[in-house]
Amino acid sequence: MNIFSACLVLIVVAFSTTAEAKLYKWVDDKGVTRYGEVIPPEYANKSNVLLSDKGRLIKRTEEINNKERRPNEQDEAKNRIDNEAKLELSRKDKALLNTFSNEKEIDLARDRNLRQVESLISSIQSLRKGAQESLMNYQQEAADRKLAGRKLPASLQADITEGEDRLTKLQLDLVKAQEKAATVKANYETDKMRFRELNGSATK
Repeated sequence: MNIFSACLVLIVVAFSTTAEAKLYKWVDDKGVTRYGEVIPPEYANKSNVLLSDKGRLIKRTEEINNKERRPNEQDEAKNRIDNEAKLELSRKDKALLNTFSNEKEIDLARDRNLRQVESLISSIQSLRKGAQESLMNYQQEAADRKLAGRKLPASLQADITEGEDRLTKLQLDLVKAQEKAATVKANYETDKMRFRELNGSATK
């Protein structure tokens, strides 16, 4: 191939590329109409058109309206949550009916669970009583030493601090156990009421 032929090929390729070129048309934030082979990222989701080199419309892209889309997305999310809640309720209802055949069985299950929690409460109360007595003894010893003008040993002060901490922890454990007992009662009472609804009766 001679130089003339090579140049001719390059011209033809360049012409072909130009002939197939496409332009985008969009309006910027200032209302000015812009043209370019590439749309700036900040205008990618706004209204624009794709034109051929002869100005013929190839494709029109409408602006994505987030204000209109957001309520739809919120509605879809709410419907999805509602459906999941309904499925979960249906699952619990089936489990309730499969587990118990009457309200008396619900009461028996409640009492079994309560016995475990009440046993824990009793144990904590016994430990708390012992901790209170020990702390009182330490505190009385400290008071006697102070009254006699004697120095308080570091070990005695440590015993008092440890006793106070232990008593505080046992008190928190007791509150948690009592709350658990209340929760057990409330949950089984809710199950009983739902059981009545599912069986179409508000009374035994």
